[in-house]
Amino acid sequence: MTHRHAQRLSRRTTLGLLFAAAAGVMVAGMPLAAQAQAKGEVQVQVRIGYQKYGTLTLLKGRGTLEKRLAEQGVGVKWTEFPAGPVLLEGLNVGSIDFGTVGEAPPIFAQAAGANLVYVGNEPASPASEAIVVPKGSGLRTLADLKGKKIALNKGSNVHYLLLKALEKAGVAYADIQPVFLPPADARAAFERGSVDAWAIWDPFLAAAEKQLGARVLADGKGLVANYQFYLASRTYAEKNPEILRIVLDEVAKVDDWGRNNPDEVATILSAQTGLGKEVVALAASRYAYGVKPVSPDVIASQQRVADAFSSLKLIPKPIVVKDALLPARQLATSSK
Repeated sequence: MTHRHAQRLSRRTTLGLLFAAAAGVMVAGMPLAAQAQAKGEVQVQVRIGYQKYGTLTLLKGRGTLEKRLAEQGVGVKWTEFPAGPVLLEGLNVGSIDFGTVGEAPPIFAQAAGANLVYVGNEPASPASEAIVVPKGSGLRTLADLKGKKIALNKGSNVHYLLLKALEKAGVAYADIQPVFLPPADARAAFERGSVDAWAIWDPFLAAAEKQLGARVLADGKGLVANYQFYLASRTYAEKNPEILRIVLDEVAKVDDWGRNNPDEVATILSAQTGLGKEVVALAASRYAYGVKPVSPDVIASQQRVADAFSSLKLIPKPIVVKDALLPARQLATSSK
């Protein structure tokens, strides 16, 4: 068996564990649009929320998902969001069906009552987020953040990074001044010197390094996992498991391709994000490829994130992360 063939089999096995049709629900050989019509449904579209990073941006740029789903009579609508929290707001209010975010946004969304489910994740990518300071800053260690103004997107992946960085340095969260800003506004504040540091993720991180000479005070290595999660609205996931299975299968294919084609990845990301190729190449070099089902270990990691936010009263109530999983009966066990 060749390595490439083994990769394909491995991908089929993995994706078989993520969303396949429940027995008796799908009609073999019938296009998904026809199935929806047969059941009296009008939903023949998947609305995807994405950000300026990760595999979904590559998937959009390559156009392979549209071709695959068109064969089934299913359309694709893409909506860009500046950060994970607002993407999940869109998921919660029904403007999108599926999207990708970092570790913290699902915690805040679940605590706020959002009816979402985890459907997969990319491997840990701790170097893809960091706390940066201006190139001329006198701040040299995490302990130097005490009393300082730090820009970040509230409820985003870097919110957890900041908590863990402060914990490592022995600085209380109450002893810093968080300045909650979306990435564009945070960059403006960082450039004009109205904040002392900025907690940010790629490709905004790479842009700050390349364009502003920002210095990394600490990235996520040794502090956080920084998983990239794929989530769907529970209602959509329950009604359209086969569509989501196809989406995740195409994500897996793009992961395989992206891992082996860094220059083409940078070209696509540059076109999709409007950022220079040298910026997105740096960001892409820190990606982790390989979509997987959400394992018990990953859920345990997410629970630690949730508990950290709960202990600081940053979310309104404690949550049980595994409540945001689909029942086991809705996940396939076939390795076809």
